[in-house]
Amino acid sequence: MAKVIMVQGTMSNAGKSLIVAGLCRIFKQDGYRVAPFKSQNMALNSFITKEGLEMGRAQVMQAEAAGVEPVAAMNPILLKPTTHVGSQVIVNGEVLGNMSARDYFVYKKQLIPEIKKAFRELERDNDIIVIEGAGSPAEINLRENDIVNMGLAELLDAPVLLVGDIDRGGVFAQLLGTLMLLEKTEKERVKGLIINKFRGDKTILDPGVVMLEERGHVPVVGVVPYMELSIDDEDSLSSRFDRKEEGLIDIAVIRYPRISNFTDLSALEQIGQVSVRYVDSVRDLHHPDMIVLPGSKNTMADLRWMRENGLEALIKKKAQDTIVFGICGGYQMLGETIRDPYQVENGGSMKGMGLLPAATELKQEKTRTQVTGTFGEISGALSGLSGKSVRGYEIHMGSTGYSGSNVDNRSTVDGGSIVDSERVINPESRGNENRYICRIQNEADGSVKYDGIFSGNVYGTYVHGIFDEGTLAETLVGILAERKGVVLDTGQMISYGQFKQMQYDKLADGLRESMDMEAVYAMLREAAI
Repeated sequence: MAKVIMVQGTMSNAGKSLIVAGLCRIFKQDGYRVAPFKSQNMALNSFITKEGLEMGRAQVMQAEAAGVEPVAAMNPILLKPTTHVGSQVIVNGEVLGNMSARDYFVYKKQLIPEIKKAFRELERDNDIIVIEGAGSPAEINLRENDIVNMGLAELLDAPVLLVGDIDRGGVFAQLLGTLMLLEKTEKERVKGLIINKFRGDKTILDPGVVMLEERGHVPVVGVVPYMELSIDDEDSLSSRFDRKEEGLIDIAVIRYPRISNFTDLSALEQIGQVSVRYVDSVRDLHHPDMIVLPGSKNTMADLRWMRENGLEALIKKKAQDTIVFGICGGYQMLGETIRDPYQVENGGSMKGMGLLPAATELKQEKTRTQVTGTFGEISGALSGLSGKSVRGYEIHMGSTGYSGSNVDNRSTVDGGSIVDSERVINPESRGNENRYICRIQNEADGSVKYDGIFSGNVYGTYVHGIFDEGTLAETLVGILAERKGVVLDTGQMISYGQFKQMQYDKLADGLRESMDMEAVYAMLREAAI
């Protein structure tokens, strides 16, 4: 039977996800088989496993830190908000359906068997399971039928580490207030407190730590410093959205209201002299070297938002001499039409941006698959990506193909005997430019998957994580630099995979230095008795 420990927070963004990742890395370094677990995650950043199942990106990051393959059991319930009061509910990697917040609150207790099933699956193959809570355990209106904080800790008999964020201020009130609002049996589960994101001289904090332990009757097992790390974080509170500085190579990402899977740009963010800015207004777009339209949880609504605030018109103008790259929902927006006959989003149909000769029809069934292979021949501005290895995954509720042609280019259909890129002339396009299919040839069986369309400066694909493989991100940035006539310092560049492993080691080193790991291991031993 695996040992368990749970990390809860005084609020969202207290640092639970990174503390869990750091502990996973430490236990791995110490020779244990370890896995992360979060019973319920709410996020628009998701991932597709080898089995074609969907899970939250935070648990994928934690699995990477633990050195294990991500599996859906690490995140049995994923809530993907569709509106302010409703979400798509995904259970053990499969879509259950859409529910309002109130309906889900009533229903969620029925998912306890699924949570137990997922946990037992992890327990069979691991020595330690590090569990992450959600939000705060002191949300007294959510205590009934809780399945993610103290309710889960009781269900799995887990000791709890409670994390507070000192960077925002009020950390003593956070921690003491949370303890005060817990029931007696819940408070007894809290075995240690962690003050997270501390800056400055720790000796100045020591009197407060003593008082915190005296009043809370729980030991402080760590004062974790604010660490400059580049590790995927949760979506709604991401600090990356605040970046405004423009680098030698500038990439502007359109931040629409329902942006999803923005971690697709993480590999580009790590490259020196490159800026990745998130833009939500015409005045902030400026003159980037590439514009990215990322994924969206509601493609039609976000396209309408761009249309109303003027970003669509400006992007169409800039596409004449600036590379525009659409991923998933952004890819769908770049086409000529989007139809929603099954009311997957809001129903009806609308005109797209018209930058690609593509038509999208939203489907009831979600496409979920991993993609591995090499790019086929690519023409136009990004021809330098031809033949490069690519690895990623697809998550979308739609099928996109050429409009005005007889080429079946649905993203989930294998081309079979297709060996070269198909050239299509769209007589209705400006100047009758040549349009191409972007294909990816599977290394395993040689089959060909149509993954997008490109035309001159405009590219679209359904593949998430498309820049993560090998040195693909560096190749792309090199192309942008050559177009701009500048030279980047490439001497220190490493692959994104290597970079992430270095970040996980840095996180683990920081936790070892600032936490009482002997006390943490003692909690694991006592919990197993």
